[in-house]
Parts: sequence; structure tokens; C-alpha cells
Amino acid sequence: MLKKLFDHKKSISFILGLLAVGALPPYYHLYLLFISFTGFFFLLNQAQTSRKAFTYGYWFGFSFFAFGFSWVGNALLIDAANFGWLYPISLLGSGLFFGFFTAFPAYFTHKFFKNIYCRFLALAIFWTLFEWLRSFILTGFPWNLLGSILAFDITFIQLSDIFGTYGLSLLVVLLCSVPAVFLLERNSKNLILMITLLLFIPLGLYTYGSFKLKSNQTIEKSDITIRIVQPSIPQKIKWDEKALKNNLDEYISISKTKSLKDIDFTIWGETASPFPLDMDLQYLEKVTDAVSDSGYLVTGSIRYVYNSTERMYQPANALMVIDKQGNIKDIYDKSHLVPFGEYIPLKKFLPPWIRPITNVVANFKQGSGNKTIKLNNYPSFGGLICYEIIFPSQITDKKNRPQWLVNVTNDGWYGESSGPYQHLVTTQLRAVEEGLTIVRVANSGISAVISKNGEILGEIPLNAKGFLDINLPRNLETETLYSICGNYLIVILCLACAFLLFFGEKSTFRKT
Repeated sequence: MLKKLFDHKKSISFILGLLAVGALPPYYHLYLLFISFTGFFFLLNQAQTSRKAFTYGYWFGFSFFAFGFSWVGNALLIDAANFGWLYPISLLGSGLFFGFFTAFPAYFTHKFFKNIYCRFLALAIFWTLFEWLRSFILTGFPWNLLGSILAFDITFIQLSDIFGTYGLSLLVVLLCSVPAVFLLERNSKNLILMITLLLFIPLGLYTYGSFKLKSNQTIEKSDITIRIVQPSIPQKIKWDEKALKNNLDEYISISKTKSLKDIDFTIWGETASPFPLDMDLQYLEKVTDAVSDSGYLVTGSIRYVYNSTERMYQPANALMVIDKQGNIKDIYDKSHLVPFGEYIPLKKFLPPWIRPITNVVANFKQGSGNKTIKLNNYPSFGGLICYEIIFPSQITDKKNRPQWLVNVTNDGWYGESSGPYQHLVTTQLRAVEEGLTIVRVANSGISAVISKNGEILGEIPLNAKGFLDINLPRNLETETLYSICGNYLIVILCLACAFLLFFGEKSTFRKT
């Protein structure tokens, strides 16, 4: 039975998926992706049945996601005594669930297409469509989109301002699997196809990116000065009741290291204040020490909102804007909550023995959606909290587009892992897609100011403690085609191509 479960082709699929992880940020061993997808497409074409193709796709995805998302399990090691045993389960769960998002593309590619060229195009199309589906099924988790491997140089990600990161993923699959077409059928026609794609896809991306960066530079600075503060408070003491006050004092102290006189915005990370500043006037007054006379503090904070249905107060993960007088000028509540982190899906249906584990996670109240904040004569900005930034085309209020974005976060959960670096790359991709400057501020992580072209203008490294003063670019935004059309363009293009391939192949077989 074990031999049947783990035959050599399944094992090869598993290894190929693992190799693909090495091409992701921050590693960027791109040659591994060529080996991975060339081997994967080769296996799909060798599969005797579509069921076997599904199996190969599943094992490929199992290892790709289990190891690609392995940094998530680091959060369980913060309290290893109680939750460390869940670490291998988190790896297993990631592989078991997300493996289906590669299994179905493999199945559909093999089931509906027999021609090698149709299969070659179909794999890229279905992979892209299932990346998109992964962004909203069960609230979604579009992490490690394949297009992110191109972020080793921002020149190569500029095309995402038209087709988004999903469009980049489509090109990456085509590029990395085309050698298999030649290996399966070695003839001059396939050799030309392989050389053409290997040459023109990178050249096209580089040419477009170079032209855009030269014609859309963000060198000129505005007179708006921001101070981003990263205290790198260890996650083990961030929520320790004895350390809460000291943690807030640390934020204030770092903010005041240098005169605040010319600072327009002091920006802190996610839940920088564990105290509900809209209720606790003592701490509200205290944080005004980090605000210049005419400026603002933008900070993450816990707050409590009355739920009339359940007749109780619920915590909300909020972003608050506070002036020197202690007036809360605006509030944004996190809208895209983290499943099993900020709420438990279907909690009431869980068996009683699971409740002690889930009860340690707060049942946060969901916000009402993206919001644009306007203050006096300053450019309007949108607020995003933590992983809300990872969702393509879901980060702005479409009816009231902001001119820049503030993303407050905390990557302290994940330690020295790929997670914080991938989070930063994701932010760069969103900046290019939307054509918006993004200020990313973490308790611990990589805090950075990112231009509308994805260029990092300044940063505080992972686990470093300190602050950064920087002037925002004068040209904060550029409206992009992607910011207007969102994912409709690439999804419709993929669906149209899939239908054309399907009917084209059917007509070819009828003629023969």
C-alpha cells in the first residue's frame, strides 16, 4: 500500500515542488524554477490518466506550499510549550489544503488537452486562474504568487501595472516550462519555440520596465516629512501584561530621539498601543508626546466596539490618526481578518476539545472595508493592517482613491524567516500594480518607504531598532490600467484563451 501511495513519480513531483520554493523571495534561485516546472510539465505529459496528473499536481503543490509557508509555523513557537506541537501540523495542513490549487490545474490541463502546445499554454492559464481563486476561497491567502520571483530586480515587475502579479505568474510558468516542450518532442520547431520564449519574455519585461522607470521617476521629494518607528519588541513580551506600558514607552522614546519639529507624520506599527486609545484618555494623552505641534501620529491600536447583536464589546484591530491635542481625527478598522489568528471560522461547530485552543485567539470585529483618510491639506492616504496588503486589487477604496498608503504590521511572529522578506516584496508588487507610494511600518519586520514604482526609498532592516526620517516623493501616485481594471483583465484573458484552446483542439481532432 505504501508503495502504491509513494511511487517514484509522486516522489519526483514532491521534490520538484520543494525545488520551486528556492526560487521565491528572498532566495531567488531562479534556475530551480526551470528545473521544477520543466520536470512538472514533463511528468504531466507522461501521466497515463488525468487522475494521475491530478496526483502529480497535488504532490507538487503539497511540498511547494508546505515548505513555502513554513514560516507561518514560527508563530506557534513563540509559546512553544503550549503550541509547539502544532508546528508540524501547520506544515501538513498547508500542504494538504493548498495542494489542491496545483492539482486541479494539472488535472484540467491533462483532461481537456492532448496536443502538447495546448497543454503548454493551458498549464500556465490554469495555474494563473487558481492563483486568483486562492485570493478569495475561504477568505483567501494569495501568498507566494509565482510572479513574485521576478522581484529580484524591480525592472522585471513593472508590467504588473497592466496585468497585475497574476499576469507575471502566467509568463513565469510559460518561461520555466517551455524547455519540457523541446525535451518531449525534439525537433527544430520546438527548439525555435524554446529559444524564442527564453529570449523574448525576459527581454520584453526588461524593456518595458526600463522604459517605464526612466519615464516615471520619483526622485523629486515633497516637503512632507514622515518618521517611521520600529522598536523591534520581542513577540514574547509584546503582550505580556507586565511589559505593556514599557512597550508603549519604547515607541514614544524612539519617536523623540530626534526633534519632532518638522515631522508631519509619526508612524507606528500594528497594535503599537495595546491600550484602547479611544477610551483610555491617560494613554491617549501620553502618546501625544510623539506628535509634532502641527503633525499627526498614525498608529496601530486595539479598540473595542459594541456588538449590538451579541450584546458585548468586541476588540478591533485599528489604525488611528491622532493630533497633538489628543484628538482622534480618524479610525480605520481592519477589514480582512486573519483566519485562526483574529477569528475562528465556524467556531461554534468545532468539537469541544478544540475550544481551549481556539479560545486563546480573540474574536475580532471585522471593519467595514477600505477607507481613504483626508487631513487638512495633506495628500489623502489609505490604511492597511498587516496582511491586508497581500490581496491584489483589494487594497484601496475604488470610489475614493487615496494618493498613498500606510501599511502598519508586525512580523515579529515569524523571526528570522522568509516571511518578513516576502511580505516586503508583496508590498512592492502592490505599489507597482496600483501606482501608489506605500509606507510600511512594522513593530518588527522590515519597515520601508516604497515608491509607486516599487523602489525602496529607505528602510529599517529586520529586527533592527530605530527610526527613519524621510520625505515622501512629490509624485506620490500614477493611475495604472491595473488600478482601474483590477483582476478582470487577466482573468478574462485567461478564460478566453482557455476556451479558444479547448475548441481549437476539438476542431483539430475532428479534422483528423
